[in-house]
Amino acid sequence: MESLTTSAKEPPTDDDEAITRSLAGDLDAYEVLVTRYSALAHRTAAMLGAADEAEDVVQEAFVKAYRHLVSFRRDAHFRPWLLRIVANETHNLTRSRGRRDRLAARLTETVPAQGEGPEEAAAAADQRARLLDAVRTLPERERETVVCRYFLQLSEAETAQVLDLPVGTVKSRTSRGLARLREEVARDLT
Repeated sequence: MESLTTSAKEPPTDDDEAITRSLAGDLDAYEVLVTRYSALAHRTAAMLGAADEAEDVVQEAFVKAYRHLVSFRRDAHFRPWLLRIVANETHNLTRSRGRRDRLAARLTETVPAQGEGPEEAAAAADQRARLLDAVRTLPERERETVVCRYFLQLSEAETAQVLDLPVGTVKSRTSRGLARLREEVARDLT
């Protein structure tokens, strides 16, 4: 009897189990999902333009995800579904505050690679800063797809789900965004 009591309190090992238990009212199981995806959700919100308000966006996204968990399609993956909610909340925030999205990730912070000297570390930080500046200048639609695909490392299908777009649109926007970045980098070098 004791092993049954102990096993019922063990945290869920995968998303499906956490969702099932959350739907049954187990808030600890939902906390496992929050813990598992919190850092990614923060990074997503920040990179899509939430900046200093990423924490608020992520909290609201997790609350909405919990409220709508009953409508989650069980044959889908939780991560892209959650990131779509984060993206929608970020979009709502940036639209309501009336200014263009800004990337706020700290990708320019430098941790020198092993064997990398201060000059190389400074040059790498400068390159990252210029790349982020170039990404910030992209039109919002292209910036969102580039950020999802290359900074968040989502697949085309996941990016399509997160941004609520057809995969073909993700491909074309990513292609246009990369072409603009290449032009910007080429101008920067001349």
